[in-house]
Amino acid sequence: MNLLALPWVELTVVTPLVGAAWVALRADQRRAFYGAVAFSGLTLACALMAWVAYAQVGWTHSEPLAAALGRPAFEIDELSAPLLPLVALLYLVTTLATARTKMSRVAFGGLLFSAAVRLGAFATRTPWLLVALLVVGMVPTWIELRARGKPTRVYLLHAGLFVALLVAGQAVAERVDPAVGATLLMLAVLVRSGTAPAHCWVVDLFEHASFAAALLMVAPLTGVYAAVRLVLPIAPDAVLQGISVASLVTAVYAAGMALVQREARRFFAYLFVSMASLVLVGLELHTPVSLTGALCLWISVPLALGGLGLTLRALEARYGRLSLADYHGLYEHSPTLAACFLLTGLASVGFPGTLGFIATELLVDGAVADRPGLGLAVVLASALNGVAILRAYFLLFTGSRHAAVVPLAVTPRERWALVPVMVLLLAGGFFPGPGVESRHRAALTLLRQPAAEMPLPGEPPGR
Repeated sequence: MNLLALPWVELTVVTPLVGAAWVALRADQRRAFYGAVAFSGLTLACALMAWVAYAQVGWTHSEPLAAALGRPAFEIDELSAPLLPLVALLYLVTTLATARTKMSRVAFGGLLFSAAVRLGAFATRTPWLLVALLVVGMVPTWIELRARGKPTRVYLLHAGLFVALLVAGQAVAERVDPAVGATLLMLAVLVRSGTAPAHCWVVDLFEHASFAAALLMVAPLTGVYAAVRLVLPIAPDAVLQGISVASLVTAVYAAGMALVQREARRFFAYLFVSMASLVLVGLELHTPVSLTGALCLWISVPLALGGLGLTLRALEARYGRLSLADYHGLYEHSPTLAACFLLTGLASVGFPGTLGFIATELLVDGAVADRPGLGLAVVLASALNGVAILRAYFLLFTGSRHAAVVPLAVTPRERWALVPVMVLLLAGGFFPGPGVESRHRAALTLLRQPAAEMPLPGEPPGR
């Protein structure tokens, strides 16, 4: 039996769904936790096998299932093949790093259901299926906010706006005018990505939701994937320029806001909004170098800021909500977490020797070659983010002595969650060749989508 011929893409989507059902039937929270870790690990294994199958023999989907449905429901290509393991890894390490004191407050079944929906979105190229999964993906977070008794008005307003723009944009693009539809889809992507002025929902989410739910809602950069699949194939140049300008303004603005925050969660939210906007900037420049840089940044940002978010989550489990108004001096009690914070934070802004370095370098080179002013703005945003990260590090880990009566060192589970992230960031920095080649091939594939293939009014895409 050829293992590579198994429907690994479909198994990647189905496994967390089965896990969510299994976990939902467990009243014991510790058993639910171990079950969630096990199913998340199986999901990651299936995602890796799907990537290997695509790289070795070109399997992108299950032929029998595609024949039964008339077309592939789930399939991968050069762009999405590494994104499935990335999303699965984020869910696994986030679940694994959950502190014992926080287990009772985490809905592990909801996390697995969210993983299935998110992985399904990243594993489909069918427009309406992607739209449906993007819509469903907004529901678990709203359920958690309701369950925690937190306000949901801001989230609902932005989620409703996103859903309305997304559905209307896809319908108009297929049946009326691709340019108008692309404009509506662009607005939907900007809302989902937290682009100013529609960024307040991201900050509100980090303030009221659990850190795990908020992190997994934004870390995979789902809005960027929607832009690639729904907007890029049909968008005229004016729409792409609109996304680029809005994203660049947001990147600089959010970086400046991250620099002056007095709460750690708000600092992290603005930092993520800024870095996600930089990915969109490179994506919409539509040149080989900048697009390759954006796709590399798409890998490094979720890894680096995912690791940074897990570090802040571990600190919160020990000390509660963290203020950036005073020095805390936590290094003596948590030196490993301090090292993780510094490494993952600097990797996100392109520190040499990390995966983010080559990604940022390519993005800046492509932006400067295309528009020098744009390149300078990208450098400014990255510099402000770097200063914000160092400021947060010094405030959290230096400047005073913190008295503690219980051990506050990193736990084995947290170490097992953070070490793979840091290893990948360093390995990608010291050996960037394979990753850059893969992202360059994906960039060339995206650039080969000619405008002539845009659907005519009343004609479905892809004909």
